[in-house]
Amino acid sequence: MSKPLVWETDGRDWPHRAASRFVTAGPLTWHVQEMGLENQGGLTVVLLHGTGAATHSWRHLMPLLAEDHRVIAMDLPGHGFTRGRPAGGLKLPGMATAVAALLAKLEVRPARLIGHSAGAAIALQMVRSGLDVPEVTGLSAALSPFPGFFAPLFQGLARALVLNPLVPRLFAASARTSGDTGRLLVRSTGSHIDAEGVRCYAMLLGNALHCRGALEMMAGWDLASLQRELPKVAARVRLIHGAKDAAVPTSSVEQAVRLLPQGELSVLAGLGHLAHEERADLVAEAIAATAAVHA
Repeated sequence: MSKPLVWETDGRDWPHRAASRFVTAGPLTWHVQEMGLENQGGLTVVLLHGTGAATHSWRHLMPLLAEDHRVIAMDLPGHGFTRGRPAGGLKLPGMATAVAALLAKLEVRPARLIGHSAGAAIALQMVRSGLDVPEVTGLSAALSPFPGFFAPLFQGLARALVLNPLVPRLFAASARTSGDTGRLLVRSTGSHIDAEGVRCYAMLLGNALHCRGALEMMAGWDLASLQRELPKVAARVRLIHGAKDAAVPTSSVEQAVRLLPQGELSVLAGLGHLAHEERADLVAEAIAATAAVHA
């Protein structure tokens, strides 16, 4: 499937479809979901998914957060049902600038950014680029580059893959025909998620344009530069990590916490990289506990 995903057909069973709308900001038309109300002290929370995912990743956590907050999520550029390309491409600064432009268009001043995996890196890049937000929560945060020799090797491989137009198509074709999405997720993340989540990932990974967006995002990801900026992050940063995360080792988030002036880490036993999809209740409790401490 080399054509874009179509909301009317591919999105007909999308989680929380009734909460979706499309917003144009700059060169992008964003798929945005919103729940909850900003009243009676309820603050606005913005959710940023990880590489290869989309708003479906928040299907369990978003309603829990919306009980007390206005919650906004979007498909990042190159992912899901969002269309267009940021002026800065899919590199970290370009993605951060694009999300900030969307929030400006929505007239949103978030009290907290919650990012999963690469979404946590985007959140911290937004803070370093001047977004005034008091708190960032990183779920299974991907904040550290591959060590030593492997960093340029990994990025070089990703660039080579994205430059070959056949690679995203072959990857998508494999995802559509193998029927192995659930097992792939377990192997790569350490998480066991529900059938609805597996169905959404299978559809996304079966789309060549979505795969290309994920590959291009990885190809341009400069976490070494972000890591050097972590000691300058003024916002409170709470990292919540699954002890069984097969994608991001706990040691990397422990390293990030040591660099952050106001960094904290909570490790959830028995959960993997998609902890917020496995046990949204436990993740919501960890987020609420942080808010209570700093209230």
